[in-house]
Amino acid sequence: MRLLKQLVPVALVAFAGGTVVGVVQGNAFLTLILGVATAVLAVFVYGWAVRWSERRAPVEVAGKGAVPAVGRGLLIGIGMFAAVIVNLAFLGYYRVDGLGSVTGAAGLLGFMAAAAVTEELLFRGVLFRIVEGWAGTWIALVLTGLVFGLMHLTNEHANLWGAIAIAIEAGGMLAAAYAATRTLWLPIGLHFGWNFAAAGIFSTEVSGNGASQGLLHSVTSGPALLTGGDFGPEASPYAVVFGLALTVVFLWLARRRGNLVPMRRDARADATATLTR
Repeated sequence: MRLLKQLVPVALVAFAGGTVVGVVQGNAFLTLILGVATAVLAVFVYGWAVRWSERRAPVEVAGKGAVPAVGRGLLIGIGMFAAVIVNLAFLGYYRVDGLGSVTGAAGLLGFMAAAAVTEELLFRGVLFRIVEGWAGTWIALVLTGLVFGLMHLTNEHANLWGAIAIAIEAGGMLAAAYAATRTLWLPIGLHFGWNFAAAGIFSTEVSGNGASQGLLHSVTSGPALLTGGDFGPEASPYAVVFGLALTVVFLWLARRRGNLVPMRRDARADATATLTR
């Protein structure tokens, strides 16, 4: 019940905001404004839902320390995607043919802000956090990562490998980032930095949604096995390796800080009883 009380309000904001942003996507200024507005509204709705259903302050979206945490995540996300592009460019599979569109990048900034914030609130703030309280960090990380990856199968040029790659490099990494910090601001910044770098800076395909016109006019070519093909560089083995590396780092930090949550005893007893029947 608590899951639904938090999931439904945030999902409604995400759906309504995504619909409106999709309608005005041809107008970069409106997309920027409405995308940022959707992101801000989603945070407030999430905070209200947590207070209402759990009778506690939503410390995971507390204002104190939010800006530096988002900034750190932003740098990590952009740096990680840039590392993928550098490797593809070194092999001759990515090249820049000139400058792209500043207005296009501005619109993508709003669109990606809305997507990053709403998805982190839903998947890490609600799903991961609540499942973790019952089943522990490890099981919650795997289960919510898989759900996050499978969700991307609905995209236009999606494929099974792309969904698996997203589950590993993003679903696992972002949950681990939350576990390490116990704040949603770092994964929000990381998610936004990764997505905006992909679309708004390097103008590549994003999760099978097609290429966007960002700051650079670019061309990606070469074997889909290395470039990710129509799904985009997120399905590149470079992205998977870098995402796994960061997942290990974040989980190490979570363990060092005592932030890993074990499975509840009653849940473990229920699982044992089920297996022994």
